[in-house]
Amino acid sequence: MTAAGLVLVLNSGSSSIKFQLVDPVAGTAVLSGLVEQIGEADGPVADHAAGLKLIHQRLVDSGIDLAAVRAVGHRVVHGGKLFHRPTLITDEVVTEVERLDELAPLHNPANVIGIEVARNDFPDVPHVAVFDTGFFHSLPAAAASYAIDHDVAMRYDIRRYGFHGTSHEYVSGEVAILLDRDPAELNVIVLHLGNGASASAIRGGVAVETSMGLTPLEGLVMGTRSGDIDAGVLFHLNRAAGMGVDELDELMNRRSGLKGLSGVNDFRELLERREAGGALGEAAALAYDVYCHRLRKYVGAYLAVLGRVDAIAFTAGVGENAPSVREDALAGLDGLGIAVDPERNRTGKGARIISAEGSRTTVMVVPTNEELAIARAAWQFV
Repeated sequence: MTAAGLVLVLNSGSSSIKFQLVDPVAGTAVLSGLVEQIGEADGPVADHAAGLKLIHQRLVDSGIDLAAVRAVGHRVVHGGKLFHRPTLITDEVVTEVERLDELAPLHNPANVIGIEVARNDFPDVPHVAVFDTGFFHSLPAAAASYAIDHDVAMRYDIRRYGFHGTSHEYVSGEVAILLDRDPAELNVIVLHLGNGASASAIRGGVAVETSMGLTPLEGLVMGTRSGDIDAGVLFHLNRAAGMGVDELDELMNRRSGLKGLSGVNDFRELLERREAGGALGEAAALAYDVYCHRLRKYVGAYLAVLGRVDAIAFTAGVGENAPSVREDALAGLDGLGIAVDPERNRTGKGARIISAEGSRTTVMVVPTNEELAIARAAWQFV
């Protein structure tokens, strides 16, 4: 433990809570853990509040002097138009984050619970919110704007906000370090693939496009979220099936994506079902193919946006641990200078290059470390 102190980082996701005690100066984690399957029917943890109690007990049981915790950093998914930099948390900030619940219904409520519990557990240190939307605040107007009535968009703050920004920013920076290149010279596509999934196009260290939009619902196929869908589907379901706003919200956010197509949202279970075959295997195979097709589609679109792609980086749970996804999502792109080496792709650990020799675009696996990025942001307030 350093004399400087530690930062506790809480990353409350839609169905999990990751935590780390981080030495922000050394860039190392002293203690880390994960509470999973929160709120699931057969899961061991009823809700996020219960999960946070387990984490606090783990901290107490670790034997680490909690007086060394000098700040708490919180991942907050949606910052709206108001928040795009790391922000010291006050009661007013909490109220504003709660107001944004409707834009991130799977995440902001969990983020707020994490803030409230941690402020009670650690009342004498600064608590800092780091927003997923922050990195994409500077998207070009052509990328951030939706083609709807301008006055309506302005009145209700409708624009593309983007999410997973902390991860996209961190990973793109790591790509430059690993390739020993100036970030200002690099064009990078980052594919953050977890239960939530997003893609970004980054030119010279600045995001110019991303797949998620006003909410974390748009874009790639996700664990329980549909990703891109014709808005007319919602109108049709309202008229033909009598589904109201709350039912449609539930359908698109919690009963779609991989779960909607196959019945499961855990990618490991999806791959097991796909391998086993049978009726469940057929559904899993379709879900897998839709998932990879959408990825390939976005890679092609972002290649067109950037004009030249120096590197494609896979990150997060699926991106780092599912070699078949990396290979199948980029299959057939040799003509665009993108080729994965099967042997490199299926071996090795940590940050590494998996593209074939001669590939114009370097394909990489780069583990994300949102917690370290959040810890460093929070440390500025100590």
